[in-house]
Amino acid sequence: MDSKLITDGDVARRARWVARIDALVGHLRLCGAIPEAYAYDSTAEKLYAKYTDAVIHEAFKAIGLTSAVLTERTDAADVECVCDEYGFVADAKAFRLSRSAKNQKDFKIQALDNWKHGKPYAMVVCPVYQLPSRTSQIYQQAVARSVCVYTYTHLAFLVRNVEDTIAGTSLLQEVFSTVEALLPRKSAHDYWQAINGVLLRQHGSAALWREEKLALLESIATAKEEALTFLARERERIMGFSREQAIREVLAGRKLDARVGAVESVSGNGLLDVGDAG
Repeated sequence: MDSKLITDGDVARRARWVARIDALVGHLRLCGAIPEAYAYDSTAEKLYAKYTDAVIHEAFKAIGLTSAVLTERTDAADVECVCDEYGFVADAKAFRLSRSAKNQKDFKIQALDNWKHGKPYAMVVCPVYQLPSRTSQIYQQAVARSVCVYTYTHLAFLVRNVEDTIAGTSLLQEVFSTVEALLPRKSAHDYWQAINGVLLRQHGSAALWREEKLALLESIATAKEEALTFLARERERIMGFSREQAIREVLAGRKLDARVGAVESVSGNGLLDVGDAG
């Protein structure tokens, strides 16, 4: 038979999808660290947060969900996902490597629970190396509120491991159901043993799991090198300041002009005049 069942177009299409998945996995492996070069509360930092939302949105689509990034409201989750069987809301979190102190409010567990709006589940996606490794109220609150604490590493594994969209959405639902069935405890070991167990039961998962563990170590090394290089350059830049430059830098860092403006803008707001006949 001369005609080929698999056409050149089929091969090219597969190549495009393979490249797209590889690129997505690369983003998932590296996106958890906010660049130290970005100023706090800057436009760049806010755009980076939108970038991480877009990354998990694409990952959920690759797994087989219908996903949308929500940008209109401030009192809602950033990503919403649905399939025929269930739906959930999700947020992506990223942190600077230099930020050592993190608390449960950073992970928006209670907020995500409030933002479900009728959906059974919620998920917060974080870099694995920024999550508590022993005990934390984060896990206790997440389980109590049916909010799945997940990582970019786990999402990368899912994107690579699922054979079709039905398998992908079913596996993710099993993850959510596992969290829902846990007893609310602070133990990181108990939580991750349950989550990892769901994924490691999948056929052929062991080799991919080892690869993602190695990729995690490489991503940490990459983020550390980027951060340390920037901080070293900043140190050199500051050490070269003249006295006048140093004073300007300190004043800019303290935002004194903005604070002075805020103080000067305070005045009587007229509330006491309401209903005052005199």
